[in-house]
Formats: sequence, C-alpha cells, structure tokens
Amino acid sequence: MDERLKVLVVDDEPINVAVIESALEEEYDVITAQNGFEAINLTGKQKPDLILLDVMMPELNGFDVCKIIKADTSFADIPVIFLTALNTRESESQALETGGIDYLIKPVNLELLKLKVHNHLELKKRNDLIREQRNLLARQKDELEATFARVKRLEGIIPICMYCKSIRSDSDSWQKLEDYISEHSDAFFSHGMCPDCFEEHYGSLDREAQQK
Repeated sequence: MDERLKVLVVDDEPINVAVIESALEEEYDVITAQNGFEAINLTGKQKPDLILLDVMMPELNGFDVCKIIKADTSFADIPVIFLTALNTRESESQALETGGIDYLIKPVNLELLKLKVHNHLELKKRNDLIREQRNLLARQKDELEATFARVKRLEGIIPICMYCKSIRSDSDSWQKLEDYISEHSDAFFSHGMCPDCFEEHYGSLDREAQQK
C-alpha cells in the first residue's frame, strides 16, 4: 500500500483551514498551521509533499514564508500553491517570483483546488523519480570510471625480464611480478605450487619416500 502524501495548509483563519482540510483529508494526510513561523517549523519536522499557503498573515506573510522555505535546499522542491484574496497581477507575479508553483484566488473553488493539488503532486513524484534515477546513474558512472581506472593501470605493453620475470616500472626500476601487480591493482596473492615445479624441486624426495 502506497504511503499517503502530506499536504500542509497554512492560513490564519481557522474556518479556511477547516474547509480545505475537509476537502483533502480523504486522499491526503493534512497538516495545518495558523501562521508563518508555525509553517516553517512544521515544514522542517514533517517535510510535506505540498504546501497550500495563505499570503496575508500577521508577522510573517506568505511571500516571506515561501522565500525562507525555498532557500533551504532540503525543502526547495516542495511545491507551494498560494491561496489568497489578493487578486492582482502584481501579487500573482510576486508569488511566482518567490518560488510558488500556482496561485488561486479566494474563495477557492474546492474542485479546482483538488485538481491542482493532484496534478502538482503527480508532477513532483515524476520529478523525484527522475532525480533518483539521475543520482543512481551518476553513482554507477563513478563506479565504472573507478573500475576502468584500475583496469587501465595494467593496460599496454609491460616490459618483463625473460629470465626472472621481473617487471620494469615507470621509474625504470625492476620489481617482482607480484609486487608490480599488487601496486597497480587491487589483487592479492596466495602462494602455491604448480605440478611442474613440484616435480622439479621435490620430485626426487617424493620418489624416495615411495620406495621406502
């Protein structure tokens, strides 16, 4: 079951909050605030998926609240819809300039409000998914580049002594094969003995043991 999305309703008039909460509570978890300071505090604690924000409030108006929220990178992607009685082009422009995504005039048409909330939340979900996929691709790219960098260190022609199998490094010094590989890769070594070497070094001892 999908987790219900959270909508923060901010208005200093309790009746306005009650009407909007009643319209949205069937589909969303509705959080309410009656002033700007409370809205900022709840945004930090609850991180709502969308904010419905009144403009004309005492002490801290909606434009200032939106600026403060959008200035925090943790909350900048939360869509803010302004609900206000200010029906002027200047106030609408100011709402959009402060970071609002939409602007509805009071008294609000509740059906239109529900459609706006739904559409903006769907858009946010798509944007969040795209951001997650982009971050995943970036992490995978970094991992691939790190892997290629390790592989690249062992690419090309490596000068190796035909007798002792030592390798000439970039500084023209000679290193044992395992030392060179350990320095230029993440490989580790364990030592064993192949059948040919066993026969060469210990074969006679093994045959003597069998004859006893």
